[in-house]
Amino acid sequence: MDKAIADLRKDYTLESLSETEADPNPFIQFKKWFEQALAAQLPEPNAMTLATTTPDGKPSARMVLLKDFDERGFVFFTNYNSRKGQELAENPQAAIVFWWAELERQVRILGTVEKVSESESDYYFESRPANSRLGAWASNQSEIIPNRQVLEQRMRELQSQYANQKAPRPPHWGGLRVIPTEIEFWQGQSSRLHDRLLYTHLDDGSWKIQRLSP
Repeated sequence: MDKAIADLRKDYTLESLSETEADPNPFIQFKKWFEQALAAQLPEPNAMTLATTTPDGKPSARMVLLKDFDERGFVFFTNYNSRKGQELAENPQAAIVFWWAELERQVRILGTVEKVSESESDYYFESRPANSRLGAWASNQSEIIPNRQVLEQRMRELQSQYANQKAPRPPHWGGLRVIPTEIEFWQGQSSRLHDRLLYTHLDDGSWKIQRLSP
């Protein structure tokens, strides 16, 4: 083992998280923490790790950007033909993780996945910069290409094609919503005795809160 790596450690001392302080509604608690991450001007506080699996259990993970959340779930946008899109179509379950290092906080979310409505996808696509809209057409996400020049040439063709009009949303591109069954809030504490509160969604629509050992 590399001793320099093994010796890397930080003692977490900024905040604590107790059952009496946490909101009984995990979406309100997430909103509170997310707004604090925004106020702290963290770099891309909406960046999250998205983990998916194939039907036979082969996992993959990547960073994506949260674009909306409410009590229905957490929304991101992607090419439905991408690896993550195909895996979620075959096995619509996912885990997402937010890591806000400067606040010594982590949020872990486990849930099922569904497509957002066509109107929601259209609305967000319209809000994107012009070249980002064209990029959704130019890239057959996750497919092997011979070189970057192929991608750049396709982009130039699209820029010419849509020079005087807005590109429509590709039918294979849109939003996905993670509908949580579990949400865990993790607050770093000294000596690795971290605070972990797990919210579990119950059949009656309520949430049960339990403390987990670190």
